[in-house]
Amino acid sequence: MESKIISVVTGASGFVGSHMVDYLLEKGHHVKCILRKTSSTKWLEGKQVEIFYSGLFDKEKLKEVLKDADYLFHIAGVVKAKTEDGYFKGNVETTRTLLDALCEIDSKVKRIVIVSSQTACGPSLDGKPCNEETPEHPITTYGRSKLAEEKLAKSYMDKLPITIVRLPAVYGERDTEIYQVFKTYKMGIMTLVGFDEKKLNLSHVYDVVNGIFLAATSDKSKGQLYFIASEEIYTWEQISQSIKKAFGRSALTIRVPHFLVYTVAAIAQFFAMFSSKAATFNLEKAKDFVQKEWTCDVSKAKNELGYKQNISLDEGMMRTISWYREMKWL
Repeated sequence: MESKIISVVTGASGFVGSHMVDYLLEKGHHVKCILRKTSSTKWLEGKQVEIFYSGLFDKEKLKEVLKDADYLFHIAGVVKAKTEDGYFKGNVETTRTLLDALCEIDSKVKRIVIVSSQTACGPSLDGKPCNEETPEHPITTYGRSKLAEEKLAKSYMDKLPITIVRLPAVYGERDTEIYQVFKTYKMGIMTLVGFDEKKLNLSHVYDVVNGIFLAATSDKSKGQLYFIASEEIYTWEQISQSIKKAFGRSALTIRVPHFLVYTVAAIAQFFAMFSSKAATFNLEKAKDFVQKEWTCDVSKAKNELGYKQNISLDEGMMRTISWYREMKWL
């Protein structure tokens, strides 16, 4: 009897992580999920997975989980925190503990995929999409923490088979971030930031997990960095047209001046000071929102991994909005 391929996923309860779990199960992998005790298991219920509530700081427990792993998909990360330390602890120190745990056991791991973000590189410079050679210029604390995580991962590449992937904006079923755009649209309003044309890569989550899997299983990808994103670059006008098709009705387009975006962010951040949770929308997020272009070039992933965009914007929006309706989110 052939032994099962064992894949370990961190952040398995989240949006991208739970889709990664589904993808690996489809491929016949035995999946181990590393969660925090406070994580929701909503998207993992009833699935043939092993769950370990070790978190990412308990090295001894992590060694137990990782000892027979063929693949490690490190998707967990901190996207909002109240302090700089919160970002660096959640994105850099967790990765250090994981990699140290692997170094200390006689690991047979074939590949470790570290999931990073385009924010580690920064927005597009001079209208040119970022690629793997673009000098890094992160503009937020989150972006700097993800870049620090990448640099840390690179320092282990002589000891461990590591691949880094950078993701752009991702949407799809189960997402709660870009979902806010659909929620506002349902109310009859499509909000666009600023008065200039903004461009971005926007990827459906299925394309993203497919790309992450290709990065893990390719012979060429060891020690490499890739952008995994939509092949197409979109304007927000194109995106609103796709949303309109999926909804089957139009909405009033309201353009929000940059200063107002910052004002709303400052207010949200101020009130978050009195809460135990970090604000979802803060001044750093506002800085991301007002950038003219968040675009990247996926040629390297296409050439070396055989990656391609399978889901068009129209199809992705249809799928996503249908799912939100089914779940009574819209």
